[in-house]
Amino acid sequence: MMSSSDPATSETPFQPVSAQYTKLQRQYQQLLDKITPFVLYRWVGSAGLLSIFVLRIVFSQGWYIVCYAHAIYLLNLLLAFLQPKFDPSLQDDLLADEIEGGGEEMSPLPSSRDDEFRPFVRRLPEWQFWLSSTRATVVALFCTFSEAFDVPVYWPILVMYFFVLFVLTMRRQIQHMIKYKYIPFDLGRKARYGASTGSRRAL
Repeated sequence: MMSSSDPATSETPFQPVSAQYTKLQRQYQQLLDKITPFVLYRWVGSAGLLSIFVLRIVFSQGWYIVCYAHAIYLLNLLLAFLQPKFDPSLQDDLLADEIEGGGEEMSPLPSSRDDEFRPFVRRLPEWQFWLSSTRATVVALFCTFSEAFDVPVYWPILVMYFFVLFVLTMRRQIQHMIKYKYIPFDLGRKARYGASTGSRRAL
């Protein structure tokens, strides 16, 4: 007589489905791991997918609200990609509170004795930026095949509102970059903060 704790009898009907889902999830993660080093090809593929989505909107003359929501989401991702992980303004506030509390005044910037290379750490890494934007584009593209998401709106207002929001947001971000003197890209970073000229020539 088989006990109730036997694995053969304790299996549920959902276990094959769960096993198949785990297998697909593992294969999906392996695919992502394989394409991680190919940054240029990843972004070219995402740009092509985004072009298909835009052409779908233009030729169908609909789903403007989906396009607007997608553009707002991409703008939020871009801002997180351009912002540092640790906001300098918050560090300044913490430093001011510490000084007011009687603490010793210390500069948040590296001194001449500790002038080491400190890379720019993004709030949203490049990989997460690409993955989130690509997933959003795929979801938005699938939404254009459902009439439920084709809400009638006056699209010129959405376009004008988005450009105004984009200009204001990017201006605030550029002012933040100028105020705290950081560049969210690696262009020329090694030439400014890396080794000396003689050591670079030796390499």
